[in-house]
Amino acid sequence: MTLLETLARGAGAIASYAAVGVILMIVGFYVIDWATPGKLSHIIRSERNPNATLLATSALAAVGLIVAASIWASGGRLAEGLAGTAVFGLVGIVVQTVAMLVFDRIVGISVRDLVKEPDLQPGARLLAVTHVAIGLITAVAVI
Repeated sequence: MTLLETLARGAGAIASYAAVGVILMIVGFYVIDWATPGKLSHIIRSERNPNATLLATSALAAVGLIVAASIWASGGRLAEGLAGTAVFGLVGIVVQTVAMLVFDRIVGISVRDLVKEPDLQPGARLLAVTHVAIGLITAVAVI
């Protein structure tokens, strides 16, 4: 295989993984939006709510960890890696959302209340760390 063929193949793989990653990030954002009262993009953009922003960014960081681990675990097998990335990413999104709802119900940290607060709240920090931890756990499980 020539250098040009190797570079073209590698660039195609990067573009494919990036596309799957971006799609998963968008899906992750809208799933968090669904689980959060109000329109999340409006709450972040117009109301500049730090709690909603922290919850969304931590969820997206967790998805990024899962995508990166899935790519690492693929061992250069593109089709298998893309399929694994999509599946593991979706599982991570579901687990994060369930954890957020469980914290809401069992621990009593209400996402509904958090996104109404104009100042950064300790509960938002806890949920953000939970998102990242679940992303990391899922990522390591993939590897």
